[in-house]
Amino acid sequence: MLGGAIGWQEITLVLLVVLLLFGAKKIPDVMHSFGKGIKEFKKGMKSIQDEIEKEDETPEKEKEKTT
Repeated sequence: MLGGAIGWQEITLVLLVVLLLFGAKKIPDVMHSFGKGIKEFKKGMKSIQDEIEKEDETPEKEKEKTT
């Protein structure tokens, strides 16, 4: 396939390779760990976003105090 589109054949091949590498018993553990990693990543991104928003609000409050 040209153009970067992923078809069902490629997905099937990737799943087969993963099954062969990890085995059927290890896949749930790997997916659980992967899910935890994504959850921690999102948590970290949220905290960074909150810090940036907090810094953006601080100058506005200081301007209000001086006027």
